[in-house]
Amino acid sequence: MNLALTYTRYELLRTFRNRRFFFFSIGFPLLFFFVIAGPQKDVHSLGGSGIAAPLYYMVGLTAFGTMNAVLSSGARIAVERGAGWNRQLRLTPLSARAYFRSKVLTGYLMAGSTIVVIYASGISLGVSLPLSRWVSMTALILVGLIPFAAMGVLFGHILTADSIGPAMGGSTALFAFLGGTWFPITGSGVLHDIAQLLPSYWLVQASHVSISGHGWPAKGWIVIGAWTLVMAVLAARAYRGDTARV
Repeated sequence: MNLALTYTRYELLRTFRNRRFFFFSIGFPLLFFFVIAGPQKDVHSLGGSGIAAPLYYMVGLTAFGTMNAVLSSGARIAVERGAGWNRQLRLTPLSARAYFRSKVLTGYLMAGSTIVVIYASGISLGVSLPLSRWVSMTALILVGLIPFAAMGVLFGHILTADSIGPAMGGSTALFAFLGGTWFPITGSGVLHDIAQLLPSYWLVQASHVSISGHGWPAKGWIVIGAWTLVMAVLAARAYRGDTARV
C-alpha cells in the first residue's frame, strides 16, 4: 500500500511539472474559450441548441481539455515502456492494478484542474447555475471520461513514445470535432448520427443539465458503457500481450 501511494505521489509530481500538460490540458482550451466564447457572450441559444454560448463552449472546451488530460496517461506508459521502466517495476511488489490505478488517478486529477480553470472562465463570462446543476454536470463529465482513460492505457501499450503524441493529438481533435466541441450538432443527418455514437458527444451534452436539470438519456449511458467496455477489454489485452513479450 505504501509503495502504491509513493508511486502515485511520484506520478503526480512528475505530471504537474510537465509544461506540455498545462498547455494542452489547460492553456490551449482556455485560450480557445475566450477567443470563441468571448465575442458570443450575449448569445443565449447557440445554433438553436437552447444553451448560451459561454456555457456551451465552457463544457465543450472542458471536454477537450479533460480528454487530453486522461489520455496523457498513455504517453507516460509509452515513455516508460521505451525506457524499460515497466520491466523494472514488475520486479517490485507494485501490482499491475496499483500501477494502472495511479495512471488513471493522475489523469483524473489533471482533468480536475482543467475543469476548475475552465469553469472559472465560464463564470467570468456570465455562466450562472444552481449548485446542484454544477455538481450534476461535473459528474457526467467525469463519467464520460472513463472510456478515454481506458483508451489512454490502450494507446500506451500499442504505440511507441515517438508515435503516441501525434496519435493522441489526432484522436482528441477528431473526437472533439465530431463530438460538437466547436459547434452544436443538432437536428438530423449523418454527422448527427455519427456524433451520437461517440463518447465525446455525450461529454459535451452534459451542458444540457443547465436547461432541464436532467442528465443523459438512456442512449448516452449505453454509448459511454459500450465504449468503456470495449476500451477496457482492448487495454487489458494489449497489456497482457506487452507483458508476454518481456
